[in-house]
Amino acid sequence: MGKLYLVPTPIGNLKDMTFRAVEVLQQVDLILAEDTRNSGKLLKHFNINTSMQSHHMHNEHKTTQGIVQRILAGDTIALISDAGTPAISDPGFLLTRACVDAGIEVDCLPGATAFVPALVNSGLPNDKFVFEGFLPVKKGRQTRLKVLAEESRTVILYESPHKLIKTLTQFSEYFGSDRSISVSRELTKLHEETIRGTVVEVLAHYENKPPKGELVIVVAGKK
Repeated sequence: MGKLYLVPTPIGNLKDMTFRAVEVLQQVDLILAEDTRNSGKLLKHFNINTSMQSHHMHNEHKTTQGIVQRILAGDTIALISDAGTPAISDPGFLLTRACVDAGIEVDCLPGATAFVPALVNSGLPNDKFVFEGFLPVKKGRQTRLKVLAEESRTVILYESPHKLIKTLTQFSEYFGSDRSISVSRELTKLHEETIRGTVVEVLAHYENKPPKGELVIVVAGKK
């Protein structure tokens, strides 16, 4: 029987790739990549010549069982996402669950993920926190906001730049304009920045300076 590796990849700065991640990707029989074009650049940078196959949210329901059968037959396979740790707001959960159910060993390497540095540098309590990933786009969004407004632990969310203003406006409505938040963008990259303040202060900042890049929002819990 083979094995499944979940391998984190850098969220921006290629120097965050670990020695072990490079070694695993060089040695496995196959790499499953969310976007083979994007991952191809990463593999080329680290002189990794292992074969790749697409594995993403649009095909994982169809391909998972075939991958499980390959591992049962002896192949060792690694899963990577476009950035960060697989299965954290990225494909990976379905395959991991299927491998666990089949008795296959799953090894998740430690490495890059965006929400940890965003939480730590927010200055907000991090002894207890809730990771929400992305809010629902339409159905269930208001219900989820009402629940999170009552959450006493620090809340972490991902958001895209074109939806940030809408999200912060809704935070002001549901959480209150004086709730403390922190927004980190382009973590580990050249233009990395973190804006901290109340909801209304951070909203005003981004209304004057439209955001670019990937965003992590950290919201103080209800007192």
